[in-house]
Amino acid sequence: MSLKIALYGITRDIVGASVIELPAPAPATVGALLDELRRQYPALGELRSCAVAVNNEYAAPDQPLQPVDEIALIPPVAGG
Repeated sequence: MSLKIALYGITRDIVGASVIELPAPAPATVGALLDELRRQYPALGELRSCAVAVNNEYAAPDQPLQPVDEIALIPPVAGG
């Protein structure tokens, strides 16, 4: 099973692509996916925060993932 992840802002810059596809970690959860992304792209671990959205809603680390899910990595944002 593989997962397609959309990347935005600094996460896109770090990875070098706007969309990547990765084999699903075991177990296939948001937290495990974040761990795998940080392993493959260590600079992602240096961000002060990084959220994951699944099917257009923020997801908790224990949320299971399916290949049909729309997954997005949401970088920290600043405003003023």
